[in-house]
Amino acid sequence: MTTLLWIVATVLLLMVFACLWRADVGPTIQDRLLAINVAGTKTMVVLVLLATIAGHAFLIDVAIVYGLLNLIITLAATRFIESGRLGSEPPVGADGALRADGRP
Repeated sequence: MTTLLWIVATVLLLMVFACLWRADVGPTIQDRLLAINVAGTKTMVVLVLLATIAGHAFLIDVAIVYGLLNLIITLAATRFIESGRLGSEPPVGADGALRADGRP
């Protein structure tokens, strides 16, 4: 059973490198963001597999935190791509003045 888990972990790591390649080559920013998100999810699954193989329960906690960070970073990157800003600060024009229509 341990050999099977090692094989699955190795295959998942190879797929992570394929996702990173897609993130590097991706024609659009959405492709790149999706590839990084999938790579993060696969890395989280590999951490859980390693926790099962090695018998270290703390790696499951690390995988949960990693998954939450992956979600937060994806949401922040999506918001930045959509609006051009991360926080709720008011939009500023090119000359530094606030714009009334809400666009940067």
